[in-house]
Amino acid sequence: MDDHDNSEQLASYADLLAGELPGAWTSTCHPPEDKDDLAELTDRIWDLNIVAASLATHPLRQAAVLTRTDGAQLTVLNRYDGHDGFLIAPVAPRALPDEAYRTVREPGGIAVTDDPFLSAEQVASDLLVRYDTALAQARHHTIGGVQPSRADRVVMTWQPDGSVATAPVGDTATAALVANGFVQDQQTGIYRLTGDDTAAQALAVREIGPQLDALGIGISLQHPAARTAPTTAPAATPPSTAVTPRTPAGRTR
Repeated sequence: MDDHDNSEQLASYADLLAGELPGAWTSTCHPPEDKDDLAELTDRIWDLNIVAASLATHPLRQAAVLTRTDGAQLTVLNRYDGHDGFLIAPVAPRALPDEAYRTVREPGGIAVTDDPFLSAEQVASDLLVRYDTALAQARHHTIGGVQPSRADRVVMTWQPDGSVATAPVGDTATAALVANGFVQDQQTGIYRLTGDDTAAQALAVREIGPQLDALGIGISLQHPAARTAPTTAPAATPPSTAVTPRTPAGRTR
C-alpha cells in the first residue's frame, strides 16, 4: 500500500473515531508532505512507551490529529509491528512551558484495532482518563494557587485579583464552565471567571453547582488566606484533597 492509500485509510479511520469519542472532536490529517507539522507533532507526543518506541524506528511520515473543543489533542499513527490497527497518543499542549510537565507522568499512548467504534470505547475509558488528569496537573503547575481538579470534582480557587480560576478535567465540566462565563487562558489552559462584577460572578458560581451536580460532578471552592468570597456566593463545600502527583517521569522534548 502506497503513502496515498495509507493516508486515506488513516484519515477515514480518524474521522470515524472523532465522531465516536465523548465531547466534540475534529480531525485533521497530515500527509507526508506536511513535514514541518509532522516534526512539530513528533516533539509534542506525550508518551515514553509504545508510541515512543515506534517512533524510534519509524519516524513520523503521516498522522491524524484529533482536537477537542477545550484544546486537548490526540494523534493517530500507523502501526509497524505486524498487527492491524493504529497507535493513539496524547499530545502535550504547545502553550505550556517545559516546567509545567515536571512531576507529571506521561499519560502514554495505546495500540488499538482498525475498528474505530471499539477503539473509541478504549480511548474513552482508558487513555482520555489518564490524559485529562495529566493535563489538569500540568496546567496546575503554570499558575500558583490553582489546585488540580478531578473528573468527578471541579476545584475553583479565588484569585488575588478577585477572579475565580479552575483547571477542569474533561470536556463535560469544561462546557458547563464556559456556559457560565468562564474563559480559557490560551497560554495556560486555566479557566477564569472575572470578578469585575461580583454579583454576576456570585450568581454564576451559584448556578453552576447544580448544573455540574446533575452531571455527576461535584464542586469545591478554595479560599486563599486574605481573600474573602463575595457574600452572595453559596456556601463552599469542604475542599477536596488535591490529586497526588504520580511517579515523576518527565516529558522529553
